[in-house]
Amino acid sequence: MKSDGNQSSALPPRDAHKRGLHRTMTLGGAYATRNYTIKHLQDLKGKAVLTETMPFTTDEAVAAEEAGIDTLKVKFDPGNPAGAIAIRNAAPNTFMTFCIGLTKIATAAEAVRAGYDAMEAGADGIMCQWGPEFIRAVSDAGIPVEAHAGLVPRLSTWTGGLKAVGKTIEQAIWIFEQIQSFEAAGAWAVEVEVVPAELLAQISSRTRLVTSSIGAGSGGDIQFMFAEDILGNHAPPYPRHTKQYRDLYKMEQAMQVERVEGFRDYIDDVKGGRFPGPEHIVKAPKGLIDQFLAAVDGDQRD
Repeated sequence: MKSDGNQSSALPPRDAHKRGLHRTMTLGGAYATRNYTIKHLQDLKGKAVLTETMPFTTDEAVAAEEAGIDTLKVKFDPGNPAGAIAIRNAAPNTFMTFCIGLTKIATAAEAVRAGYDAMEAGADGIMCQWGPEFIRAVSDAGIPVEAHAGLVPRLSTWTGGLKAVGKTIEQAIWIFEQIQSFEAAGAWAVEVEVVPAELLAQISSRTRLVTSSIGAGSGGDIQFMFAEDILGNHAPPYPRHTKQYRDLYKMEQAMQVERVEGFRDYIDDVKGGRFPGPEHIVKAPKGLIDQFLAAVDGDQRD
């Protein structure tokens, strides 16, 4: 049969395992290689603590994969997916969860549609701040879904603002029961944010969900921190639960000073007649200007 030139992508290389990768196909139908699948992450529960970050640029995504970060998250807007797709392409071999904003979805059907859109874009799963009803709908559709418990910043008005949650017995029980409801709804993982470290350790041992800890101590299965916090991308203050391993903000400020000074030096050179210099210009061949003037002046005299 004659090819139409639009053949599907080739199977992943059979020796992918030699590079620590697993051959797979995404829910969107694309062949891929990944460092982990959901089964591998589930099998590691309670046996190892993995690392996770959320890059905001393709450069950060490339660096995270090269450094060996285990799993990545990326913000995903179903109406504007280009940014998430670019980060997916920048780190093609790393397990990646697409995080869908709470207000992007209004119904269970929309949740399923957005989930499928994320998977078509290359996600290995989605993360949400939805309740069990939407989680169940997405899970029943075959989409791997991670829930969010503890401090959920967008819902923080219900728990007293941007502060730790779970420091009373009532809140601790509420968090545990919430995670149980996510598990019953079909979630495979849950991000737990800013709860007492000892509480997460106990909850994690009592749920089948893979737990991703952000500001909740080392008792989870995955340790999560935003790339901008790891790299020190912005000015202090930083969240208490973060640690800065670089100070890119300071470097960026120094670069900005250099940008301003570069522009000022350029202005000074132009005004002072130092730019352009002989080395920056093209000299006319001998006789060209005389010929040009004769031609122009001749036309004017006629």
